[in-house]
Amino acid sequence: MQAGPLVDVRNVSMKYHTPEGEIPALKDISMEIRKGDFIGIVGPSGCGKSTLLNIIAGLIASYDGEVLIHGKAVKRGSRLIGYMPQSDQLFEWRTIWKNVLLGLEVQNNVNERTEAFARQLLENYGLKEFARAFPSQLSGGMRQRVALIRTLAVNPEILVLDEAFSALDYQTRLVVADEVKQIMVKENKTAILVTHDISEAISMSDKIVVLTKRPGSIKSIHSIELTCSDNTPMKSREAPEFRHYFNSIWKELDVHV
Repeated sequence: MQAGPLVDVRNVSMKYHTPEGEIPALKDISMEIRKGDFIGIVGPSGCGKSTLLNIIAGLIASYDGEVLIHGKAVKRGSRLIGYMPQSDQLFEWRTIWKNVLLGLEVQNNVNERTEAFARQLLENYGLKEFARAFPSQLSGGMRQRVALIRTLAVNPEILVLDEAFSALDYQTRLVVADEVKQIMVKENKTAILVTHDISEAISMSDKIVVLTKRPGSIKSIHSIELTCSDNTPMKSREAPEFRHYFNSIWKELDVHV
């Protein structure tokens, strides 16, 4: 018997209140996310992708419908969720080690066990020798890896990534996306990625949710199945099915409307 969904989004709608009146942002969105899924969310600019992500992460409380994690309503500050924004948001005056511990400090959860776990993450992903360095001494890709390790250090079940690679140049973005996906798989994490980059979504995701223009609703959900020798984001782009998914999703986005 299959276990229930890890994340259950039920009939979520939201409106922004402005001096000119209400602006609908999302309309009647429902979807299920199971443990280990890597979900990509794409849609036209302004369709509410990041708003939906923030609702799932518990950062927005005023909306219609419900979001359940393990069958319970999501709450702000949930330790089940780790959030990676568009920029790495490292504190320049703190060492890499101190940046990695930041989430644990906020949770008042720094102890021998959590510090040992954080050190192991730094070692596993090639940053142990930079623990005493400062962010300004690292490349963009390394900084983003530190941001991911900082998020993983609090050991969340779910990671939400809001355009997490958009600040990187194209080559670095490909490499970091590759690294992040492999880390997610190795750490057995569930991930939800919002991106404008269709290729990035296809290469990283198990499923892609396509939203309509505002108010965002679900237009389609694509299960991504690629035949490639090595199931990494870089190699996935070489799969013969890749172009088919790209063309289908591109047409659905109605980018010229």
